[in-house]
Parts: sequence; structure tokens; C-alpha cells
Amino acid sequence: MVKISLPAALGQKLEKAESEADKTEILIPQDDLHTVPARTRKPVVSGFWCLTLGLVILLSGLVLGAIYVYKHYITQQNMFHCMVTYDEDSVYAPFRARMQLEEDVKIYLKDEVELINVPVPQFKGGDAADIIHDFQQRLTAYHDLSLDKCYVIELNTTIVLPPRNLWELLANVKKGTYLPQTYVIQEEMEVTEQISNMQQLGNFIPRLCNGKETYKLKRRDVKRTIEKRDVKNCQRIRHFVNIFVVETSICEKD
Repeated sequence: MVKISLPAALGQKLEKAESEADKTEILIPQDDLHTVPARTRKPVVSGFWCLTLGLVILLSGLVLGAIYVYKHYITQQNMFHCMVTYDEDSVYAPFRARMQLEEDVKIYLKDEVELINVPVPQFKGGDAADIIHDFQQRLTAYHDLSLDKCYVIELNTTIVLPPRNLWELLANVKKGTYLPQTYVIQEEMEVTEQISNMQQLGNFIPRLCNGKETYKLKRRDVKRTIEKRDVKNCQRIRHFVNIFVVETSICEKD
């Protein structure tokens, strides 16, 4: 029998190698334990970003929806179709048929401008016209549709309601559908000189009067005698921007 013995150093090396191998086997699962939590964080992070993206899309939709509502709903509230019944003469009103006047009103609150379209009246006594009351420029412009001429005069703030007040009036009376029975006040104007420089009239009036003969007007006292007023070469425009109807007579010089 042959006995084989290993040197002591070699035996120690083998034991050391075995012990190192054992340590290596123990370290492998420890590494795995360290990598597992990193994998579990990924769904949490991706869920957070998905939630953030969803909130951004939702807020964007709300902002766009608000803009749409403002443009298509709020601005529509600044447009009114109105009809008013009025007495042409307060003295003889009980013996006369009541008159009706119809118009479309568009109000630009930010620009302080009122745009009024008066179609051909169903009753005699007025011409179809487009009218602008510009409170920033302090001017009023009349476009007589039958003559295709424009007339400009200083804004009469004692008669014409400011845009905010007019908007409240029309909004409170069934959104401008009907107005209560009212009366007529008269003003008379005389044509003076022709306007050549339209730039001094702001932004809205030049658009209305572009390509049309445009004249200045000046006010004069209204004469009570109807016969004398009818002799003049006058155009009459009736509209309302207050609780009463305004009849504006635009007359050529005597």
C-alpha cells in the first residue's frame, strides 16, 4: 500500500481556495439582492411621468377650452339684435300708430366702440345706415347706405351711452331682443367740408368710410316747425343707443 501525503502548504492552499470559493458563492446572492430594488423603482418612475404628462394635457385642454368659450360665447354676448317700439310725437301719440325700429349692435368694450347697423326701416322716417360711436376718438360716423356717403362729427356723450352702459342696458332687456316703448329726440346737422385725411379718424371709422366720400358735420339748433325742416335737403337716420330713439337729420347747406 502506497500512502500519498500532500505537503502542508499545499493543503493550506486548497483549504484557502475552498474557503474563498465558499465566500464567492455567498457574495453572488448578495449582489442579486442589491440589484432587485433598482428594478422595482422603474415602474414607479414611469408612473410618475405618465401622471405628469396627463396633468399637462388636461391643463392644456382646459386652457384651450377657455379660449374657445371666450371667443365663441363671450364675444357673442357683445352682439345684439334689437327692436324698439316708440312714439314719433308724444303729443299725438294716442292718435297715431306706434313706430318700430330694428337694429344690430356690436360692442367692443376694450376699444370703447359701438357699431350699429340700421336696415331699411319698415316705416317711413329714416334711412338705412351703418353708425360708429368711437369713445376713444370722441367721434361719431354715419354711413348713409342710400347715398353711399360718410359723415363724421364730434361724439355727443350726452345722448350716446358709453359701451359698458349700453351693453348692460341691452343685456338686461332680454339680451337686446326687445326694448320697452320709448320716444324720439331730434338733432340736426349740417354738412361742411370734405375730409381727405382719414388717418386722423382712428381705426374703425376709416374702415367704414374707406373709398367713400366723407364729410364733416356741425350741429345746429333743431327747429320745431316740421314743414320748414321738410323743405331742406336732409337725410334722416334713426337709431337708439339709449332709452330713447335718436333722429339725426343730415342736411346740406342752405
